[in-house]
Amino acid sequence: MSEQLTFRPADSVLWQQYDQLATRAYGHFVHDITHLRDHADLQVAVRGGRVVAGGLGLLVDQFFGGAPVPSACLGDGCVAPEERGDHLATAMTAERLRPLIERGAVISAITTSSTGYARRLGWEAPVPVLAWAVATDDLRQSFTSDDFEVEHGLTDDAQDLQRDLARQWNGPVHRPNWWTKWKEAKSGLTAYRFNRPGHPTAGLLTLAAKRHERHGMSLVVHDFWAASQPTAAAMLTFLGRHNTRARTIEFRRGTLPPYPTLLHGLRHHRTTAESWHPWMLRILDAPEAIRLRGWPTSLTTTVPLEIESATGDSWDRWVLHIQDGAAELAPTSTEGKVTLTRRHLAVWYAGGYRTTTSARMAGVHSVAEEALSVLIRTTTDLEPWLPDHF
Repeated sequence: MSEQLTFRPADSVLWQQYDQLATRAYGHFVHDITHLRDHADLQVAVRGGRVVAGGLGLLVDQFFGGAPVPSACLGDGCVAPEERGDHLATAMTAERLRPLIERGAVISAITTSSTGYARRLGWEAPVPVLAWAVATDDLRQSFTSDDFEVEHGLTDDAQDLQRDLARQWNGPVHRPNWWTKWKEAKSGLTAYRFNRPGHPTAGLLTLAAKRHERHGMSLVVHDFWAASQPTAAAMLTFLGRHNTRARTIEFRRGTLPPYPTLLHGLRHHRTTAESWHPWMLRILDAPEAIRLRGWPTSLTTTVPLEIESATGDSWDRWVLHIQDGAAELAPTSTEGKVTLTRRHLAVWYAGGYRTTTSARMAGVHSVAEEALSVLIRTTTDLEPWLPDHF
């Protein structure tokens, strides 16, 4: 095309133009472009005075190893249909990341159906992501709990519980104060709290109703945070009590934590699992991301590594040293014992490789099995799980 392409942060006029472009590109109105106006960064590509590409970026923390790590969470990106095919999305992604990196982001998370494109740019999925559906009657017949109280509404202690539980996984967003209002406005969420009499809140459930055309509804669970197995059972019992109006309980993609309370508690295995495009992670600044991450205090180890460069055309030698709950990734001339691509690095960082077998089958190379085993154990104390959507 003859007219020059420029990238810039969006002002109010360009923000409105991008809203219109996204509606055309996605085929439907994208609510987040309105709801996140006060919180997101919007970078756009302009040609001939028209917005032809863009996307939102959120600078938030994600928990890894129990510590908050500054992350560039990218969402709602698109390219005008008439501009596709010239790698504009790649250039647009770099422009979207740039201001967030300048503000401190050292990792980046995305959720996209274009996983091949994301992989070419260095993102990788630490775990598969599933959405679950179960008959409400099956929950009613399988779970019982009489000693939990259920309260309607969100309170400060419930949000504190959510943050405390989020630290126990690799990936959840450290939700800023505006996060809850955004989700409530976008999805019409209803919140419920669970506790034993006289005890603090131990469970948080948020859900939305999806009305059926002729009769009844389905309930869609957006948040499922439980401090213990009995709490999770109480929450599933509560969902089962909706059987007179809702035939099905749906757990939105990634919402159900990766523990077996649901499947092990059902009398009949009649659930439906649907595969969704996964959340993907990219390490933007490896030394800083490793420094800021949490590490087991009981762990002391040193592993020489070779890691693919940011440009993907060379390999850099590093030494990883972990001691007393802190870690350092420093340049070295020592030959690495384990070789990681940028994508391997992201999965390891999130604790996605649970065994040397899974790492090897993903393409991780090591000159010594023990070195690979030691490296994997450094991040497997917590499991990867990202229930937040952006």
